[in-house]
Amino acid sequence: MPAFYEFFAGGGMARAGLGEGWTCLFANDFDAKKGFAYQANWGTGGELTVGDIRGLDAADLPGAPDLVWGSFPCQDLSLAGVGAGLGGERSGTFYAFWDVIRGLAGQGRAPRMVAVENVCGALTSHGGRDFAAICRTFAGAGYRCGALVINADLFVPQSRPRLFVIGVREGVEIAPELLAPGPLEPFHTPALKRAVAALPEALRDTLLWWNAPTPGRRAATFADLIEDEPDSVPWHNQAETKRLLDMMSPVNAAKVEAARRAGRRMVGGVYRRTRIDAAGERVQRAEVRFDDVAGCLRTPSGGSSRQIILVVDGARVRSRLISARETARLMGLPDDYVLPRNYNDAYHVTGDGVAAPVVRHLARHLFEPLAAAADRARRAA
Repeated sequence: MPAFYEFFAGGGMARAGLGEGWTCLFANDFDAKKGFAYQANWGTGGELTVGDIRGLDAADLPGAPDLVWGSFPCQDLSLAGVGAGLGGERSGTFYAFWDVIRGLAGQGRAPRMVAVENVCGALTSHGGRDFAAICRTFAGAGYRCGALVINADLFVPQSRPRLFVIGVREGVEIAPELLAPGPLEPFHTPALKRAVAALPEALRDTLLWWNAPTPGRRAATFADLIEDEPDSVPWHNQAETKRLLDMMSPVNAAKVEAARRAGRRMVGGVYRRTRIDAAGERVQRAEVRFDDVAGCLRTPSGGSSRQIILVVDGARVRSRLISARETARLMGLPDDYVLPRNYNDAYHVTGDGVAAPVVRHLARHLFEPLAAAADRARRAA
């Protein structure tokens, strides 16, 4: 059974995606509240250490992992961040993560695979220099790597594109079918191809193009995940819903009218935005999407980041905040996944996480074949 470490673990969503066929040797997150969520779901067997990754010593970590996963903080790389990039206090923990991996390598315990996940802003941050730094760090540590951009909406009804960079230790056999001679849709997007093309030639020539199959058509819609009687949030009263509708531009109001006539229950995700009106004044608008997909979950650092849902059943229109359980479902987590009781704490766990079905797809089509090939080579040696 392959083994792994999970850094920036949050509530253990990478662990959920890897599944029972993988053994977690070690997990780490600096947030104590997320640590409680992790233990509520994965037990108190001792694999979780809560604390700053900068304080970890590879000598204190157990075993020899096949895979090290790191969903390092995105704030300095996201469009909503301050633009500090990998030099920022939070996203800069990427380098502390690699300090641990180098420490393992120095003890003869280098993981066969390393996977990092972050927002797609990492492709363009600092004019592409941060993406180059990520690729250069993999190469400098002895890993051949390739990148994929995977939108969770292929698996769950949430628009959540994320960058995954997956590296394999030099000397680990890669089966030919796991690689493509060049970029392939849908996981090698135009933005990714531009970022790779902008790399220095020597670095670009070392990159791999991972060949992962496109998943089957997703069956569930946003409406399928909605709770009729959520216990974490109340439904708005009629006056609150009317105020929300009154904040919509004519285009967004027309979307609601079309949803009324759809002949089925329609659920839209709503965000409040500040826009400039025809008179040049800043006004707050409510913008809605009815494409059977939720907007990207984001942590509730402010009221505007909390996604509101609008449920339209013919003439009946209701609204409320998205519930904690709905956010978990949008991340591909089962209903027995234990969430914090506090709404904001639950939203932080889910909104900061990685969509579990995406991890499962990568595990099935890349990590597990690579681990199996490495085991065969070791037995044959």
